[in-house]
Amino acid sequence: MTFRSKLFATVAFPVLSASLIATPALADALMKPFEVAQDSGEQAQPSEEELLQQRQAEEQQRAAEEEAQRAAEEQQKAAEQEAQRQAEEQQKAAEEEAQRQAEEQQRAAEEEAQRAAEEQQKAADEEAQRAAAEQQKAADEEAQRQAEEQQKAADEEAQRAAAEQQKAADEEAQRQAEEQQKAADEEAQRAAAEQQKAADEEAQRQAEEQRKAAEEQQQQTEQQQPAEEQPVEQQPAIVTDEQQQPADGSTAEQPAEGGTEQPATAETGETPAGEPVPEVVDTLSPEEKQAIAEDPGKTDETVVLPVENGAAVLDSDKDADNTGGRMSREERRKQREELRAQEEVPLPVSDDSAQAEIPQEVREAVPQKIEAAIKEEGQRVDAAPVFAVPETTNIVNNTVINNTVINNNTVNNNTVNNNVTQVNVVETIDNRTVLSVGNQLIVRGDDRPRLRRDSEEVYYDELARGRTRETIVRPGGVQIITIYNRYGDVIQRSRIGRDGREYILVYAPELEDDAPRPDLVDVGYELPPMRLRIPLRDYIVDTSSDPDRDYYEFLSEPPVERVERVYTINEVKQSARLRDKVRRIDLDTVTFATGSAEVPMSQARTLRKVAEAMSKILDKDPGETFLIEGHTDAVGSDKSNLVLSDRRADSVASLLTEVYGIPPENLQTQGYGERFLKVRTQSAEQQNRRVTIRRVTTLVRPVASAN
Repeated sequence: MTFRSKLFATVAFPVLSASLIATPALADALMKPFEVAQDSGEQAQPSEEELLQQRQAEEQQRAAEEEAQRAAEEQQKAAEQEAQRQAEEQQKAAEEEAQRQAEEQQRAAEEEAQRAAEEQQKAADEEAQRAAAEQQKAADEEAQRQAEEQQKAADEEAQRAAAEQQKAADEEAQRQAEEQQKAADEEAQRAAAEQQKAADEEAQRQAEEQRKAAEEQQQQTEQQQPAEEQPVEQQPAIVTDEQQQPADGSTAEQPAEGGTEQPATAETGETPAGEPVPEVVDTLSPEEKQAIAEDPGKTDETVVLPVENGAAVLDSDKDADNTGGRMSREERRKQREELRAQEEVPLPVSDDSAQAEIPQEVREAVPQKIEAAIKEEGQRVDAAPVFAVPETTNIVNNTVINNTVINNNTVNNNTVNNNVTQVNVVETIDNRTVLSVGNQLIVRGDDRPRLRRDSEEVYYDELARGRTRETIVRPGGVQIITIYNRYGDVIQRSRIGRDGREYILVYAPELEDDAPRPDLVDVGYELPPMRLRIPLRDYIVDTSSDPDRDYYEFLSEPPVERVERVYTINEVKQSARLRDKVRRIDLDTVTFATGSAEVPMSQARTLRKVAEAMSKILDKDPGETFLIEGHTDAVGSDKSNLVLSDRRADSVASLLTEVYGIPPENLQTQGYGERFLKVRTQSAEQQNRRVTIRRVTTLVRPVASAN
C-alpha cells in the first residue's frame, strides 16, 4: 500500500463516512411527522409552518452537507498538505539516509580498494625488489666477468704493447747509441788525427827550428872556441797545453779555435771542453749519511742525499762543491762550527716569525705604497715595453744590501764594496735571453705571455724613473697589475679580485730607486753557510717515494731559517743560498725524455695531489708565490741546458694552470741547467732531469704580523 493510500484510509475516509451517515439521520428526523400522520390515518396537508420547517430542514441539511463537504475538502486538503510535508520530510530523511549509507559504502569501498591496492603495491614492490636484486646480481656478475675479460685483454695488450715498445725503444736506443758511438768514434778519430797531425807538424817545425838554432849556436861556439869542441845539449821540443795528451795515449779534447764554446744539443752527449770540476770524495759510509739525514743539526758536515753518488742537499753547498771541491767543504764545515758556538736563533714557527727582523711599521706601510703606485698617473703606450739589458752589474756586499727601507739599519753604512761585473748577451731564443755575468751563464725568461693567456685586455703605462705598469684584465674583472723597472725586474705585483680586494704577490722596494741595479748577482754569497737543523724528510719531499705525504701541510711550513729582509724575485732566483731557506718538493714522478720539455699527460696526473695542496694554500691566501725550477743532467752544453731547463719549468707551470687551475701570476719559473745535480755524475741520469717546487712567499713580500 502506498503512502497516499494509507493517508486516505486513516484520515479522509472516516470524515467522508461521517458526512454520509449524518445525511440519512437528518432525513429521518424530518420525515417523522409524516410518518406519524400516516400512522394515524389522517390525510392532512402539511402546513406552511411545516413546509417552512421542512424547507429550513432541507436548507440546513444542504448547508450541513455543504459544510461537511467543505470541511471534508479542507480536511482532505490539510491531510494532503500534511501528507506531502511528511512525505517530503520522509523523502529528505530517506535521501539523507541513502546518501549516508552511500557515503559509508563509498568509504568502505575506498578503504577496501586502498587496502587491496596497498597489498598489491607491497606485493609488486617485493616482486620488483626481488627481480631488481636478481637483475643487479646478474648484471654485477656479468660486469665482473666482462671487467675481468677486459682487464685480462688490456693486461695482455698492455704487456704486448709494452714489450713491442720496449723492443722498439731498445732497438732505437741501440741504433742511436751505435750511430752516436760511430759518429763520436769517427769524430774523435778525425779530431785525434788532425790534432796529432797538427802536433806532429808543430813538433817537427819546433824541432827543426831548435835543431837549426842548435846548429847555429854550435857554429857560434866553435867559432868562439875553435880549440875545444863543446857538445850542445839537445833541448826537448816545447809542447803547448793544446798539444798535451793524457798519459794513457788518448787524445785530449781541444777547445774550439778562438776559445769560444762550440754549439751542442742539450743532453745529447756532446759536452764542451772546460775546466774540470774539482772532485768531491765522500768519506762517510751510507749508514753515517743516513744518520745525518735524520738529524742534520748534530753535524757541521755537508749534508748529502743518502744515495749512491748523492749530491749535497743544499743548493748553496752544491755551488761550493762545483767551485771548491773538498777544500770548500772543509772551509764551510769550519764556518758552521763557528756558528754553532754562537747563540743559535730559534727556528721560525711561522712566516711572521721568519720575518721578525722586518719592523712592523714597515710592513704596515707596504699596502699604502703599493696602492699609490697602482693609482700613479702614467702615460698610456700602445705596445709592450722592451726591457734593457745592463752592460754591467754591481755586486754589493751584504751590509749595504741590508741597508734598505726594509731593514732601515744604517749602522754599518760606511762599509761599501762594489765589484763591477761585465754582462753580455750570449743568445736570445724565443722569449729567453742567455746572459754571461762574469764567468757564469744565466737564463732570463719573460713570463708575460703566460700571464696574458686568456686575458680580455692588456695595457701599459709608462711611469716616472723608467718604470712600466702592466695591467692584465681577466674575465670577470680580475686584474693583475705589475710594475717593472727598466730591466724588466718586478718591483711589485698585485691581484685585484672581483670583489675589489687586493692581494700583494711580490714587493721589492729597493728597485724603485732612480738608478735601479739589475738583479743578476747572488746576494746570498754574503750570508754564512746555512746549517740545516731539521730532518731531511721534512726539508725535501720526493713525490715518487712519498706519494701519500700531506703536501699542503708540507708547503705551509715556514722557512727553516730567518729571512733578513724582503728580497726581489730575481734575487731569489739567482741565489741558491736564499732558496735554501725554504723547503722543496722534487717532482720526480714527472720525467723528461732526453732533450725534451714535454710532460706526458700520463705523468701530468701525478701532479694532482701537489696541485690540490697549492690550490688549498691559495684559497687561504691568494697572494702566495711558488717557484718552479727546471733542471737537466750534465750531458750537453751549459747554454743549451739552461734553455732546456727553463722550458721544462715553464711546461710544468703551464700544466698547473691549464689542467689544475693554478693562477699563472702565482707561479714563477727559472731554469738552472746542470748546475744543481741531484746525483753527482757527468753521464745521462734521469733523476737529474727534474722539476722542483718551492713556496717562496716569505722571501718576496712582507707577511702580515700575527700580533
